[in-house]
Amino acid sequence: MNEDGSRRWIRPKPSDGPWQRRRRIVAYALMVIYLAIPHIRMNGKPLILLDAPRREFTFFGHTFLSTDTLLFMLLLGALALTIFTFTALFGRVWCGWGCPQTVWMEFLYRPIERWVEGGRMGSINIDKTRNHFHPRRVAKHAIYFVLSLILAHTFLAYFVGVDALKVWVTQSPVEHPSSFAVMAVTTILVFLDFAYFREQTCTIACPYGRWQSVLLDKSSLVVAYDRNRGEPRTKGTKDRASDAGDCIDCVACVATCPTGIDIRDGLQMECIHCTQCADACDAIMDAIGKPRGLIRYTSMEILAGERKHLLRPRTVVYPALLAVVVGLFVWQLGTKEAADIVLLRSTETPYTESPDGAIQNQVRVKITNRAGDDRSYSIDVTGAEGGNVIIPVNPFPVANGKSETLSLFVVLPRSAFAAGGHAITVRISDGQGFAQAYPYRLLGPEGTGDGGEAIPGDASDKERNR
Repeated sequence: MNEDGSRRWIRPKPSDGPWQRRRRIVAYALMVIYLAIPHIRMNGKPLILLDAPRREFTFFGHTFLSTDTLLFMLLLGALALTIFTFTALFGRVWCGWGCPQTVWMEFLYRPIERWVEGGRMGSINIDKTRNHFHPRRVAKHAIYFVLSLILAHTFLAYFVGVDALKVWVTQSPVEHPSSFAVMAVTTILVFLDFAYFREQTCTIACPYGRWQSVLLDKSSLVVAYDRNRGEPRTKGTKDRASDAGDCIDCVACVATCPTGIDIRDGLQMECIHCTQCADACDAIMDAIGKPRGLIRYTSMEILAGERKHLLRPRTVVYPALLAVVVGLFVWQLGTKEAADIVLLRSTETPYTESPDGAIQNQVRVKITNRAGDDRSYSIDVTGAEGGNVIIPVNPFPVANGKSETLSLFVVLPRSAFAAGGHAITVRISDGQGFAQAYPYRLLGPEGTGDGGEAIPGDASDKERNR
């Protein structure tokens, strides 16, 4: 903040250097990937589509359903362990190199700001006027708004798909007011983030900086200032004492920092490890004839003069756990059946008895088609000899990715339930490789399912009462 309590806007000075050039290549590649993914299809499906209303989530041509609890757990576990592993090894490399906030802010929005407002000093001079309607600033915000529209629409395409998004864009907002409201709110949030909130997303809102106290250790790679080499500082290069450090207190590292910190104060939560301070300091070292690397990628133990430890508990345990979780995920994904079948009882009564004494059980067959195309499922019931099986639709069609429920009815004489129930087998196949048999226990007047042993694959007690 300024002395009068107003916000001190951070206008970082660009620092060209090898790290900046590498980050620029990575950033532009990530921008292209982000904009392209919604338009790429694999196996006839979007590469990534997070359809929350339908509870369908597509990743790289494979659709996960809300019933894939184990797969989701393994996927989230793998993501968490990946974060732990990379942080333990490379520090906050995500924040400086891959985070969308950093990528778009430092390599799109801020360059446009400097171009429109006349460089860094032009932005600072406009700040001093406190004129929010300065023509250059208005023009900058107009460009920001157009960019925010593009980013927001692309972001929404990850959740609704490009086809639905095209309909939203080409039709009048009156025809889809709720969808238009979602687009408008998303655009405004993106605009406010990059136009006003900016670095405060990293320093205030993002929890990752607070996690680093437990995710990092002395051996983790960080961007740090070498105090042993830089101290004591001497202002400028004239009349330097013989014991003076290499730091000339030029504050170039502070001027270029996108979060406004002084890297010389040590490892800080606000530091995103973007290496801009390293490039700025290297340029100064070149100018005064000192070796580069006063600010560099290093670790706390190396700065303390200790030996580097690559192998340590967290760099062994995290990758090992990650390998196990990823292996389980791939195995579960590879052995997943082409259809999910659930047998459920009647939602009203366990069974009904007709005037002639026949017992009728309603069996609801819920089929989720995961095959990748539309399928028709043939249903066959064995174990109901001496009775009657009524299947209204057989084969039963289910569209790709859909869940449909069919009710079939099994009518047996009362004598079939003398043993406290009656066992049948429901066989379901699609004629294209999927074929499974599901044991099921019918209920009757002589027993409500409590007698005898439970049959594997039978519905749970909770499902029986649904």
